[in-house]
Amino acid sequence: MNLKRYFVRALHRLQKGPGYTYKELLVWYCDNTNTHGPKRIIKEGPKKKVMWFFLTLLFASLVFWQWGILINTYLSYNVTSSLSIGFKTMKFPAVTVCNANPFKYSEVRPLLKELDKLIEAALERILQPTHGDPISPLLLNSSNATEGLDLDLWNQIPLVLIDEQDKDNPVIVEIFETNQSVAGNQTAAPPAPANVTSEEKKYKLAVKLCSHQGSNNCTYRNFTSAAQAVTEWYILQSTSILSKVPLQERIRMGYQAEDMILACLYGAEPCNYKNFTQIYHPDHGNCYIFNWGMDKEALNSSNPGAEFGLKLILDISQQDYIPYLSSAAGARLMLHQQKSFPFLKDQGIYAMAGTETSIGVLVDELERMGYPYSDCTANGSDVPVKNLYSEYNTSYSIQACLRSCFQNHMTEICGCGHYMFPLPEGVTYCNNEDNPGWAYCYSSLRSSIRHRQICIDSCKETCNDTQYKMTISMADWPSEASEDWIFHILSYERDMSTNVTLDRNGIIKLNIYFQEYNYRTISESAATTIVWLLSSLGGQFGFWMGGSVLCLIEFGEIIIDSLWITVINIISWCKGLKQKRVRARYPDTPPTVSELVEAHTNLGFQHEEAGTETQGEALPPEPGTPPPNYDSLRVQPSHNPGTDSDIECEEQRPAANHRGDASVWAE
Repeated sequence: MNLKRYFVRALHRLQKGPGYTYKELLVWYCDNTNTHGPKRIIKEGPKKKVMWFFLTLLFASLVFWQWGILINTYLSYNVTSSLSIGFKTMKFPAVTVCNANPFKYSEVRPLLKELDKLIEAALERILQPTHGDPISPLLLNSSNATEGLDLDLWNQIPLVLIDEQDKDNPVIVEIFETNQSVAGNQTAAPPAPANVTSEEKKYKLAVKLCSHQGSNNCTYRNFTSAAQAVTEWYILQSTSILSKVPLQERIRMGYQAEDMILACLYGAEPCNYKNFTQIYHPDHGNCYIFNWGMDKEALNSSNPGAEFGLKLILDISQQDYIPYLSSAAGARLMLHQQKSFPFLKDQGIYAMAGTETSIGVLVDELERMGYPYSDCTANGSDVPVKNLYSEYNTSYSIQACLRSCFQNHMTEICGCGHYMFPLPEGVTYCNNEDNPGWAYCYSSLRSSIRHRQICIDSCKETCNDTQYKMTISMADWPSEASEDWIFHILSYERDMSTNVTLDRNGIIKLNIYFQEYNYRTISESAATTIVWLLSSLGGQFGFWMGGSVLCLIEFGEIIIDSLWITVINIISWCKGLKQKRVRARYPDTPPTVSELVEAHTNLGFQHEEAGTETQGEALPPEPGTPPPNYDSLRVQPSHNPGTDSDIECEEQRPAANHRGDASVWAE
């Protein structure tokens, strides 16, 4: 009951309101607030009131302006980067080594035989001396030079020459052309003017890519050098051929660990090819990873320096390279974190044959703040792109995300997947037979800025990352004085032969070690915190207005009271509007209270005055109990006792009245 009574009283107080007007509320606030300025407005003279009013308005505007800047700065979630240097025993990085050439030419030659014939015939045609004569297409029926060529393979992705003597109307010259095609569509270049220099007579080699064979919807990929064009053409054609080869067969055609890794030493402990994990990389074939941490715990480095690192001797067998596919010779290597996929094409480095390459390593640890300070991810679970490299059980990386995104777009647009990236489920690799226009689609997609931007926006950086900074130095190895016995020993250990089967062009020595145990940590921290925001807001308010938190509470109080008064005024206005509508129903003046009382009075119970006579016959008495004589209830005033005769008269008068009343009721 007490609780109910409390709420009833509170409701009555709410209905009553503050009890004053807006003006009274404003005057009260100015007179009682602790903020400087408002008091002077109501207490000073007319001139000073105006001055203090404008000063208060100006400084209040400055406060709100500064508050807006501070809040916007806080909501921008800026970060500050700090660099700290630590010292600890560190895990040795994972080391991935590959051959620059993905396959042994002796193993893959049967698959690429027709392709090699085509490129050799094309190079012979391209490099023929012209002596100022125009280049004309090589007629298939007029020469035996093209016998045995697979022109169907050539026409799927052909090479063409572009004569740009006339910049506005370049002429496309087909390298291989039939008699009918020349007669129907003349593509030979016009004779060069006599005054044209040898530099201007040069032709550009381009790769012709069409949406499908025989289509006019084609694009030409121009190159400044014919070497670049031949390499690009050979990669596209070989990709189509190798995509149809099973994975195990491709692994067999690559360089095996026991043939490639001749010697291994980690610190003072010997190791061999069995300490490496083999993976297949589309760009480099078989790659081998040391200390990947998949099956065993990652190795720690006991001390910095070259004596406590990893030492390798590799045989790259340069004499068995594919001539048109790999133009660089050496080993491709990369240092990365454990359980992460190596993207050697982006982050790897080359080690040159015939040298000893020493790589000193420094470690940088990056710690980024997550949302809302940066759009990074902890493990890739919040990235909308499906990671196609998860089949290797590797951790998330932005390189894996970008390639997975590209492969997903290619499977959606081109209907097949590129050979260089893992495949989604239910999709096959592109090839010329099943997907004639895949190269055109792939080239268009790779050059599309829109699709590239979609992938960049979808993928996120990792919040924590470890980067390895390398200092590289090289020297000739082995030296001329020691190469004889070193090659003898290495040849015997590999082939059990007393003959020298190795040479300087195929041997690489690697030394990988920590330069020092100092590691750098680059961490992010919030540039603005809630404490900074509150202190800055309070500082601005105190500087410009001399206020505090209590002043803000006072200001909030008058806002609540103003809203309270407004609500009550609205309710009163609604009630008045309702009363006006009721009055509109009665056009005359409404009756007063006395008129309403007279209208409801029963005249049958009115007191009759004495001496009044009824006109005509007397009405019969009304049955029922007579009304009480209310006069008998009145208190009679006291009077002095009189004489005996007076008392007798008083006694006789009630008796006579009593007899009279009895005779009336008897009748």
